[in-house]
Amino acid sequence: MLAPVLHVLPVTTIVRERLLPAAGKVNVSVNQRVNPTDVVAEASFSREHLLLDVARTFGVSPQAADTMIKVQAGDVLKQGAVIAENGGFFSRSIKAPRAGRVAAAGSGQVLMEVGDARIELRAGLPGMVVRVIPERGVVIRTVGALIQGTWGNGRVDHGLMTSLIERPDDILTPDRLDVSLRGSVILGGYVGDAATLRAAAELPVRGLIVSSLHFSLLPSAVQMRFPILVLDGFGMMPMNSAAFELLRTHDKNAVTVNAEFPDRYGGGRPEVIIPKDVVNEPDEPEDYVPFAVGQKVRMRRAPHAGMIGSIAALPAGLSKLPSGLRAPAAEVRLENGDTLLVPLVNLEVVG
Repeated sequence: MLAPVLHVLPVTTIVRERLLPAAGKVNVSVNQRVNPTDVVAEASFSREHLLLDVARTFGVSPQAADTMIKVQAGDVLKQGAVIAENGGFFSRSIKAPRAGRVAAAGSGQVLMEVGDARIELRAGLPGMVVRVIPERGVVIRTVGALIQGTWGNGRVDHGLMTSLIERPDDILTPDRLDVSLRGSVILGGYVGDAATLRAAAELPVRGLIVSSLHFSLLPSAVQMRFPILVLDGFGMMPMNSAAFELLRTHDKNAVTVNAEFPDRYGGGRPEVIIPKDVVNEPDEPEDYVPFAVGQKVRMRRAPHAGMIGSIAALPAGLSKLPSGLRAPAAEVRLENGDTLLVPLVNLEVVG
């Protein structure tokens, strides 16, 4: 059975594909260096569709209505432009209710696309563009430390990281956020109240990297204009030891916080990237590896969610769990010395 890998690496090669959800324009070229917040591609799309039933309005057959339609697919219309006209002594017309584009015309009807919206695709990491995907996006490559989390609010930024966490179970409170932290990326512990998020926004900060977040704060976190990356989950959870030890060694370093929403199908995760200059570029890490004895693993489910341990044994076949169910499982020795029998589906490899 293959295990998903949570990357917590002091140095690795990072390659990321950044794609628009719809066809658009790519703004960069191969071998161009980009910063995390650079707009590498952009697209426009219509938010609404309007269906104008010409045949019904004029009380004629669809075939007759087609002869009265004055537009065709692809036409860009201003508000008030004539779409169809029935002619005759008492001529009547149908006009565009809003500015937009004709998506289709025929069978006695006209379909319009209205309400243009613009999407800006940001690089999400500093590095080199190694491939351009026409009309869709780019592939970017860089080298640095990589620390992945479990949730992000969909924003990206970069800045100097300041650590406000001394123990994995620390709590980040509003009184710890003073004006000296303006423009910083804050590394903190558990956030349990909205006042902490408001205090960070008022400074403002460039980002928050936290161990965990109270689930009631999700709506507020999504509305914040700075990235919020949750490393371990929701509820009062300590920061996992692997991330705690690595991030603490990079206090006052420049970091990128790409707090993208986790994508279970595409494999994307929110992540912290700390760029590094190296002589020899390391290999790219694997996103899935077979389970093996000795691997460092992280618990994905309660009651031990976020805890780190190592695989002591992999029993063959199905193991009987405390719940009475049988499933592929591993014996995991936690950092506190306890040994648990854990379903493989509840584990991810750390590396």
